[in-house]
Amino acid sequence: MQTRLLQQMNQPVSAIGLGCMGMSEFYGDSDDSQSLALLDKALELGINFFDSADTYGFGHNETLLGQFLANHKAQREQIVMATKFGIVRAKGQYERRLDNSPDYIKQACHDSLQRLGTEYIDLYYCHRRDHKTPVEDMMQTLSALVKQGDIRGIGLSEVSSATLRQAHAIHPITAVQSEYSLWSRQPEEDLLQTCRELGVSFVAYSPLGRAFLTGKLETENLAADDFRHAVPRLQGEALIDNQQIVQQFSQLAGKWQYSNAQLCLAWMLNKHPHVIPIAGTRHEKYLMENAKAADIVLKSQQIDELDKLFSPNKIAGARYPKAGWGGIEK
Repeated sequence: MQTRLLQQMNQPVSAIGLGCMGMSEFYGDSDDSQSLALLDKALELGINFFDSADTYGFGHNETLLGQFLANHKAQREQIVMATKFGIVRAKGQYERRLDNSPDYIKQACHDSLQRLGTEYIDLYYCHRRDHKTPVEDMMQTLSALVKQGDIRGIGLSEVSSATLRQAHAIHPITAVQSEYSLWSRQPEEDLLQTCRELGVSFVAYSPLGRAFLTGKLETENLAADDFRHAVPRLQGEALIDNQQIVQQFSQLAGKWQYSNAQLCLAWMLNKHPHVIPIAGTRHEKYLMENAKAADIVLKSQQIDELDKLFSPNKIAGARYPKAGWGGIEK
């Protein structure tokens, strides 16, 4: 697996990371033994960048990754573990509140360390900004955690360029994580450029459009508790319009002899040297397929063709339901 550099930490990571959320929640039932086997396979393939959050499965995801780390103690220094704080939910509910207060951050970090069973968190993100807490207070708390050795790098998720600049001036930001894919291209407006200017890595979550861009998602067969039932762009007329674009995309991918998923990942890897997609999956077949995308070289004409096909004004529907927009900066 090719690598990219988290510049602020001087830490090489696999060009494609593994998003682990679906191993605990939001995408139907999962199996821990299957997930652990998949994590082992990812490491075997050279994937060393794993993404979690305390809210995924109400701590279950971190506990699962703690088991994985315990099974690979000799490789701990090569594994880059990212997790997040800031979203507080009640079990059985998607609705949430946000908390970036110093006391909460310190307790959340302690709890994440316990669940992960590790002495340090490589990359610790503010999952969503709580604007009741000044950026200065949040960053000073996180900076203290770096000095204590509890965390190695600080990340922000779904923030604006202005917030990134403000935070980075207080303590270097290692990475910004936001949704970015062929059909979610808001970061191209200015955030990607700001990250590049500041030497901040950009971690793209949902790079496969919550599996919709793979052309294999059958929305009518989703589990009853699957989060995607609530995503506006996967409903009604928006779904029909978006399916037409994906059908054209599938034809292009077939013509160029790639899978849809590989083309999604290769598109952003070829466009941006500082972008690291974290593709989530629970299946070894797709993990191996995705990993091969790191070796794909696209021509500029191919990238332009994909840009035009997925022009933002063609995409129907919002990327989140109302409850999901809390803390997302524009």
